Amino acid sequence: MKRSNLPKSFEALLQASDLPVLVDFWAEWCGPCRMVSPAIERIAAENKGRLLTVKVNIDKKPHLAARYGIQSIPTILLFRRGEPVMRLTGAHPYEQLAAQVREAL
Repeated sequence: MKRSNLPKSFEALLQASDLPVLVDFWAEWCGPCRMVSPAIERIAAENKGRLLTVKVNIDKKPHLAARYGIQSIPTILLFRRGEPVMRLTGAHPYEQLAAQVREAL
């Protein structure tokens, strides 16, 4: 998907994507978020063309954190056709994250 063709809102992106969307809810000040970030990037690279990955900074988009009930970060959600099909909260190692994503795909 080209950047210019992306929907204007997060919700529209979730609905419009033909691919499952992996969303990393994070914040710059969050140490565990920084620990998980390389695993998320690796999962995104390994699933290129099969998965869309999005990072949502909860300090910049608090309405999205509220809408999806994010009470602790990092929280990773996987959406399929706009519906959440996987949710992980906390810093998990790559192997556990990748296994959960594979199971949900």
